[in-house]
Amino acid sequence: MCLAKVDESENMSWDKHRLTPELRNLQREIEVYAKSYGLDFYPTVFEVLNYDELSEIAALGGFPVRYPHWRFGMEYDQLSKGYRYGLQKIYEMVINNDPCYAYLLRCNALVDQKLVMAHVLGHNDFFKNNQYFAHTNRKMMDEMANHGSRVRAIMDREGEDAVESFLDCCMSVENLIDIHSPYRKRQESVYKSGSHENSKRDESHQGRFRSKSYMDGFINPPDVMKAEAERVRQELSRPKRFPEYAERDVLLFLLEHAPLKSWQHTILEIIRDEAYYFAPQGQTKIMNEGWASYWHSTIMTRHCLDASELIDYAEHHAGTLAMTGDRLNPYKIGIELFRDIEYRWDHGQFGEPWESCNDFKERADWDHGSEPGLGMKKIFEVRRIHNDISFIDEFLTPEFCRRHRLFAFGFNQDSETYAIESREFPKIKEMLLRSLTNFGQPVVRVQDGNYGNRGELYLEHDTSSGIGLRLDFARLTLENLYRLWSRPVHIETIDEERSALLSYDGQEHRVTPIGPQPPPKAKKEFRREG
Repeated sequence: MCLAKVDESENMSWDKHRLTPELRNLQREIEVYAKSYGLDFYPTVFEVLNYDELSEIAALGGFPVRYPHWRFGMEYDQLSKGYRYGLQKIYEMVINNDPCYAYLLRCNALVDQKLVMAHVLGHNDFFKNNQYFAHTNRKMMDEMANHGSRVRAIMDREGEDAVESFLDCCMSVENLIDIHSPYRKRQESVYKSGSHENSKRDESHQGRFRSKSYMDGFINPPDVMKAEAERVRQELSRPKRFPEYAERDVLLFLLEHAPLKSWQHTILEIIRDEAYYFAPQGQTKIMNEGWASYWHSTIMTRHCLDASELIDYAEHHAGTLAMTGDRLNPYKIGIELFRDIEYRWDHGQFGEPWESCNDFKERADWDHGSEPGLGMKKIFEVRRIHNDISFIDEFLTPEFCRRHRLFAFGFNQDSETYAIESREFPKIKEMLLRSLTNFGQPVVRVQDGNYGNRGELYLEHDTSSGIGLRLDFARLTLENLYRLWSRPVHIETIDEERSALLSYDGQEHRVTPIGPQPPPKAKKEFRREG
């Protein structure tokens, strides 16, 4: 009888990453506290790693089974050097999955492990219950493993250099998706499922009202029906736009219409799937980190701190929430806004009476107590239905901005430095929302897939968001889109305050002015007195 040999090294490696009995007991204890507050989360699997292992997994986006690419190696090098030189430290990493995977740093003190566990459970609850994660793949760890296997098989067949070069091309345009498409039903083209031919067959019935046979001549006059049939015939014979509607999901358009090889189509599809998986994390960065920070703060300060751990906890918690320079800290803004919402709803600072009150002192002293626990109910509701944009738009108040000294800043052309531009609430809110719209990246749509009747790709940059294109990035992106489309590519945008068409034909870049151009600016003259 032959027995299968067990790979002891693999078991030892797994044991090395498992929680110690002390940490396992801490996890159970913290989960009990979290559930007592109403948190609802997936089963959580913690693994303990050293910093090199954690840096490697962080570089791979949290998925150790991901496909190989040089960009991940570059990010690993940056993370590991940052830790070695004392510039940064990763305390935790958590994955939106069922079960939820999270990683602990082996060298952390026990108080840090408690904090991280409580923080992770906050994230886990957010992943499970926020509506913007509802469409995501809850078995993404398995899916990433499948993606890695498929890419490695393609590399074996097509060669590493060719596949890695194509991955570079796809990754450069991975943000050209429609982050709202999972929440709405797509319009079907009239050309699909033979509907175009059916319309031709039924054009004699277009515009006809139902009627009894003896009333048909009065309700549907022959001359009116003939004119309507001619109108429908002309409309059907008119060439349709391609695409019929402007398409914001550029990757989907390329998957459906670009002349890609089978393996190239597979890789582009993988990149698009992963882009949609990660998109909700970008849409809810402030809320997600604020929610997790709120709960690690609540659980730690009320249940899990020994007197000897208080100073270390306070130092690390303060470091997490620190606001440095002009950078927005999502942990700080998120936790403070959740606390502000809880306080306001507990003290009745909402609704028409509150909104209509213009007296500063009266608003400061407002305490129209409502039902007990209403603030807690409200933040759970907010956690469930909002993303960062609606969160800021709905709950940011002038009082909050004054209390936390928020301001809007801009680039001063004279001093060539960034300076405070405004402390007015509308300006602060506008700039904050603009920075969050589409992750602060330009919105690009496909307008024409047969531009000039030559099969060229025509894109349009939506400038209404106020987010411009960097021309050096735009040129490189056009080159990569050309490789995907195999025909000249154009993008309409604003270049130096004028409409322009940026084009790439595989050989050279061109900039062509579009429409009437603004008059040239008057030259500034500097005179020296005396």
